[in-house]
Amino acid sequence: MNRQPDWSLWRSFAAVIANGSLSAAARALKLSQPTLGRHIEALEAGLGLPLFERTLTGLKPTAAALQLYGPVAEAEANLATATMLAEGAQAEPGGTVRITASAMISNYVLPDLLLGIRERHPRIAIEVVPSDSAENLLLREADIAIRMFRPTQLELVTRRLGDIALVPAAHERYLERRGTPASVDALWSHDLIGFDRSDAILLHARNLGITLSRDNFVLRSDDQPHLWELIKAGLGIGFAQENLARRTPGIVALPIDLAIPPLEIWLTTHRDLFTSHRIRAIYDALAEGLLTYINA
Repeated sequence: MNRQPDWSLWRSFAAVIANGSLSAAARALKLSQPTLGRHIEALEAGLGLPLFERTLTGLKPTAAALQLYGPVAEAEANLATATMLAEGAQAEPGGTVRITASAMISNYVLPDLLLGIRERHPRIAIEVVPSDSAENLLLREADIAIRMFRPTQLELVTRRLGDIALVPAAHERYLERRGTPASVDALWSHDLIGFDRSDAILLHARNLGITLSRDNFVLRSDDQPHLWELIKAGLGIGFAQENLARRTPGIVALPIDLAIPPLEIWLTTHRDLFTSHRIRAIYDALAEGLLTYINA
């Protein structure tokens, strides 16, 4: 009787289908492409079944592969749940907690919060994943997530901490050089800092009856920490979290109402992890620190 394929082969198979290509799956699993390719070949040999067609554009799953993917993905989710249940039953206060948050929160808010958290819980190691994408808590890509939107999965424990206002902001050096705009109309004649490919600012301006284009922004990037550093350097007026602007030396939050929707802040974890002592300890400490930041 043939030995059943190792779970690692099934995991690689599921990753290729879920991510759409061998290279994307390799990045997701932190494996090399040759290793992932060998996993697929070994799985096909073990099953005696072709799972992918080799084309010039990459691997294309066969009908059999698509049929197998459902049970494999379900098994992967069940294994993740089993791991979470086991961790939730642990009483040991040590271990590691993996936190994901937006790039701005990770770089400019979390460091101060983690200073106090590490002093209170020195035996708990912290891993931080700065990401503006929605890391999957259900598959253990993170233990705790700080979200700017309300999570909807029933398996998650969520807590809405509050809102953070977004305001136009600039450094004192820029305002001394170019003057301080006193109205919405005056704002558009300044050196504006904004997104490159994202049209979020342009769409919001259009909703206010203001016509803007990329040309209105003399400095553009889709990397938000980089945009913040450009503002801090005095290169122009950008948009920032009001709390962050007010606590950053030299930065002025301009009193111009652009009716920008505030950022909602949600703290989230998986319900099966919420009973873990270390997860709960860090979750509660993050909630305390973020509430202080939001209400400052």
